[in-house]
Amino acid sequence: MPRRKKRAARKQLSGPPPEVMDIKTLALYLGMGRSKIYNLIRQKKVPASRIGRQYRFSRPLVDQWLKEQLILRPEESQMPLFKTK
Repeated sequence: MPRRKKRAARKQLSGPPPEVMDIKTLALYLGMGRSKIYNLIRQKKVPASRIGRQYRFSRPLVDQWLKEQLILRPEESQMPLFKTK
């Protein structure tokens, strides 16, 4: 019977995240894989800067982007059309 490979535990950032992050650090910060981040860059959905062949991410811009991605319940996202007395 073949042995199963153990999944590597996800690493976490030690200490506060830096103001400017690379792909690896952003992946740890968001808790997702690097390939998913590359897909988001390709689709121009995540704020990124390209310096040479490398990408960099500003933490304040990423935090703002995350806030814009919030999914609210329908009653929270709708404004009342009329004021109730």
